[in-house]
Amino acid sequence: MSQLIPSTTPLRTFEGHEKGAVTVAVFPDKRRMVTGSYDKTLRLWDLETGVVLKKMTGHSSEVLALAVSRDGQMIASGDGNGELIAWHGETGETLIQPIKAHSNQINLLNFSPDGTVLATNSYGDGATKFWCTKTWQMQGKPIDCGSVFCIEYSPSGEFLAIATSTNIEIYNPDTRERVASFKGHTGGAYNFTLAWTLDGTRLLSAGSQYDPTIREWDPFTWQQVGYPWEGHTSIIYAIAIHPAGTLVASASHDNHVRLWRLSDRRTIAIFQHSSPPRSVAFSTDGKHILTGGEDDKISEWEVPKNTNLKILTITRARDACITGDLSTAEELLTQGIRTDANDYTSYAHRSFVLARKLDWDHALEDAIKSISIQPSLTGFISKGIALCGQGHVREARTAFDVASMFTNQNSETNHLLLLIKTIALFSAGQYDEAILLVKELAAVCPTTDPLGCRVVETYLRIQLGIKAFDDAHHDEAADHLTAAVNSGAFSSKYIHWMYEDLTVLFGWDLESLCLTAHQKRCQAFLSADKPDEALEAYQYMMDAIDESAKASCLDWSNAFKQECSVFCAVFAKRSKAKLGEMLWMEALLDAQKVIELDSLSYLGYNLKHAALHGAQRYDEAIETFQTMLSKLDNAPDIQTRKLRQQYLRPSEVEHAIQRVIDAQPDNAPLRLLNTTTGLLCDREAQVSAFKMSIEYKELVSSTITHPDLHMKHFEIEKVVMTYFQYAMLSHRWEGKEPLLQDIQGKDVYESELDLVGGMTKLRSFCKTARNAGYNWAWSDTCCIDKSNNVELQESVNSMFVWYHHSALTIIYLSDVPPSSKSGALAKSVWNTRGWTVQEFIAPKIILFYQNNWTLYLDDHTPNHKESFAIMQELKDATGIDQPAVAAFRPSMSGAREKLHWASTRITTRQEDIAYSLFGIFGVRLSVDYGEKQDKALGRLLQEIVARSGDITSLDWVGKSSEFNSCLPASIVSYQTPPCKLPLLSDDQIRSSVPSLRKTVAVDFASNLYTMLRNMSAPRFATQRLHLPCLAFDVMEVRRVRSLAPEAHFTYRVKADGLHNLLITTEDTLVQFWPVRPIEQKFVLVRPWDRSLLELPDFAGPPNFMEPSDFGHDTESEEDYGMSPSSSDDRSSGHSVKQEVVDLESRALRLLVRLGQPFSSFLLAQQHSGEYKRIASDHDIIGQVKDAVSVGDIRTIEIL
Repeated sequence: MSQLIPSTTPLRTFEGHEKGAVTVAVFPDKRRMVTGSYDKTLRLWDLETGVVLKKMTGHSSEVLALAVSRDGQMIASGDGNGELIAWHGETGETLIQPIKAHSNQINLLNFSPDGTVLATNSYGDGATKFWCTKTWQMQGKPIDCGSVFCIEYSPSGEFLAIATSTNIEIYNPDTRERVASFKGHTGGAYNFTLAWTLDGTRLLSAGSQYDPTIREWDPFTWQQVGYPWEGHTSIIYAIAIHPAGTLVASASHDNHVRLWRLSDRRTIAIFQHSSPPRSVAFSTDGKHILTGGEDDKISEWEVPKNTNLKILTITRARDACITGDLSTAEELLTQGIRTDANDYTSYAHRSFVLARKLDWDHALEDAIKSISIQPSLTGFISKGIALCGQGHVREARTAFDVASMFTNQNSETNHLLLLIKTIALFSAGQYDEAILLVKELAAVCPTTDPLGCRVVETYLRIQLGIKAFDDAHHDEAADHLTAAVNSGAFSSKYIHWMYEDLTVLFGWDLESLCLTAHQKRCQAFLSADKPDEALEAYQYMMDAIDESAKASCLDWSNAFKQECSVFCAVFAKRSKAKLGEMLWMEALLDAQKVIELDSLSYLGYNLKHAALHGAQRYDEAIETFQTMLSKLDNAPDIQTRKLRQQYLRPSEVEHAIQRVIDAQPDNAPLRLLNTTTGLLCDREAQVSAFKMSIEYKELVSSTITHPDLHMKHFEIEKVVMTYFQYAMLSHRWEGKEPLLQDIQGKDVYESELDLVGGMTKLRSFCKTARNAGYNWAWSDTCCIDKSNNVELQESVNSMFVWYHHSALTIIYLSDVPPSSKSGALAKSVWNTRGWTVQEFIAPKIILFYQNNWTLYLDDHTPNHKESFAIMQELKDATGIDQPAVAAFRPSMSGAREKLHWASTRITTRQEDIAYSLFGIFGVRLSVDYGEKQDKALGRLLQEIVARSGDITSLDWVGKSSEFNSCLPASIVSYQTPPCKLPLLSDDQIRSSVPSLRKTVAVDFASNLYTMLRNMSAPRFATQRLHLPCLAFDVMEVRRVRSLAPEAHFTYRVKADGLHNLLITTEDTLVQFWPVRPIEQKFVLVRPWDRSLLELPDFAGPPNFMEPSDFGHDTESEEDYGMSPSSSDDRSSGHSVKQEVVDLESRALRLLVRLGQPFSSFLLAQQHSGEYKRIASDHDIIGQVKDAVSVGDIRTIEIL
């Protein structure tokens, strides 16, 4: 073979990029191409004029990969930062905002054959991801193959080939299962790029610098075919397949683009670049090669003519033979013979023309004349064809055998000769022999033009089918024609160009023949009384042929459907029956047949929608339904148009769903993690995800079939609420945890986040939530922007509400190993943390998990609040009983007990011990980290006392707060259980009342009762407590010896009207007694407890609010605010006398209670006149000396 001289001058160049134009793709419309560059842009070009139609910007880094969908409607591009952008194929406008598809550069993009999926890969993260091109959401889990260089769908979409640094991996793209894996290139070379032949019968791969060859792989065995294609000297960056499937182009770092002939793997042209070409593509008509590289431009090169191997080089009459102008062809060849009587080639070629005109005798004469002048390949071929035409089959075989002596043992030429012989024998009526010959040829020479064998066999099958149909053997005809149609031999629109020789010899019109095969097949099935198969064949034909072919057979199509229309009712009835049996695909096929037979009727579309809905193909179902509505709107008769009122438009349903979404209570966290995609989403992103979800589409598809939206409101609300349900995590922070800044814009499942502390826990939590059926999950580590003070404050105040409204709270016990016994929960560090109190009492449903994410105690109770064993253990550890855990609601009543729950808890930030209680008490206060626990707790307790009147929080021992002396400095002051003094039973009180009547004036009791009833509630103002109380002036304070710790002092205190008592405190008190008075006053006080009045509860406790409860400040059911006069006004039906009796009775009962021991505290007056509480290390229990020494009624201002 002569040495090829590289071509160094392209036909033209496309210039405009500012840096390397490294990737190029051509549109199927033949008019445009798109290029990507290191300058971060794409450009859309007019191929005819070379003008830039649009400069496309949006990438933040160099564009390294692009792809055009097969219909030309979408462009996808990927850049060095791992960002993906989709563009409109016609306008070049962006369809989506950039998606962070990979953590590193995107190497290659590839659309699935149907354009519904885009596969992307990155060398950096080794992941091949799949994106739905309608929603641009990731589909399923990625395929992880390590270092990936290329991905390529097979033409049918059955396989996805992935080139890695070590192997070539073959996957099923639907199931993501690996089908095969093989070494590929050798010598340590990477498998750098891939390409499938158009018929999918070969996979080509190219290697890097250590093996810069192209190798062929058989997709049936995944074994290498033939020898490597050698020629390049450095890494091969790209491979492209010619539109006709006969040529291959490759671009290499050696600055060369090589053009190879696929049939014999030979280089037939070399194009030399000034710099390494990175990409290569054929123009859609196959006449040019477009290459891009690092020289800032795209070069266009001409594909050499006559690249196909031809043995019939008719130089002057060939075009006339191809177009069917046989008279002109004959005349031109005759002129050649007259010019040169010894032109044996022209005699042979004229023989071919005469054979096509069925002038067999003269054809044979010319063939014999050609051979007599000069025996040749074409001479004996022409003789063999002419003899077959005359029916002299044996002599024809001999002629073809002799012809093989002139092929120079070239396998390609021998192969074509045998195909010609096969066709000629078939034309002579040797059907079986011809079929057998072409089958054996394909079997013996599988690598030598396998498509040629299929084309010839398909031609023979069509002819047999037509003959059988004409002979009324309809089943036989259908079999032959089905085999021909299913062969796919005519699928390429360049098939006529690939096999021009057969057109020259036999006058084949392959495009027309293909259409004839489809039509005859439809007719054969119909004539065989098989309407199902007939319609399926018709639909297959309409899907397979192009628009021009459809236009050419329009009359036939209408006539065929008219013949089939009698079966329309049968198909509709059968489709309905299949729907009832939930045989969705069978129902769909019958519905499609109804549509094909009567495309103007709504019925077929109605049935198709129902079938698609049942098959969960909701996008198609909604689209079909819209078509049905248009059919109803445009129906010619009024009755049919009235049916339109039974249905809703999808847009109406979508608006209704949006209204329900907008009406949802604002009680969910600001951000949530998508448990499927691993992305952190705000509310807007959550709603967008919902509208792309199966649940949303199913809801739309099911609701549009109903005329009344109100009837479907409950269902819409249920679907919306279910979708947006979320799971919350309760856990113990452990060292480094993932923060919002670590994961924002990233997939938490991505390996790039492996080094972020706490990611394993976060991923396991998300997976556990997803496995439990929840789309959304929340963790306090990463779902709050802690750098944003406004958001942090909102989150702290709303956290109880969020936990309460969670569908599930997952409690992770990191220090509880698998198979732990009962008691491990109580010992867990989780049980010591301040925030975890609200995290297990607020939710409705909780589940405890061990550190391997299995259920604690293997307890599969759906809600661990209903597990007796776990709740008992929790009660033993926390002191909170099961009813309180199961049905807790925030309020300010019983504050002392709730403070006791938190008194042993610790928090990393000291203020959090107070902030963690905001939700439990139902208050909303400002968050100010840095104010210290003293002030944070003081503000909380101040709010509780001031708003609820609950004074139980004043029951503590320990150190006083600087915020207010009546409040403790620390939560630990509540560790001592609440002071619980023995209470008199009702019988004891009743028995004490008569004796009081004898010793105490009833008027005294009644007046006391009235004054206490009119006492105002406790209140705070500027950190000063205004405390209503019964006060006892202290007459004597003397220090006494005691066993108290050294830092404490014990004093004997005598107060007016009280029995003497002892007080132990850290404070040093000034001692005094009657003969040694001092200016400073001391008072022992009994904080007034309004419940002693035994007033009826007029309002009653409010019901437990759902679902928006806890959304705002919650007033206690025991709040002050109901004035005595208003409550008395509402009391009716009693006489004045009865009221007086009731008052006297309650007053005397009050005196009995006031005579019992009570909890009190000591106040010391300050210079300004206000008082401060003297802290004590134990409860101060006082008791009056007699019934009338109940103390002075006062409201004391305490600092």
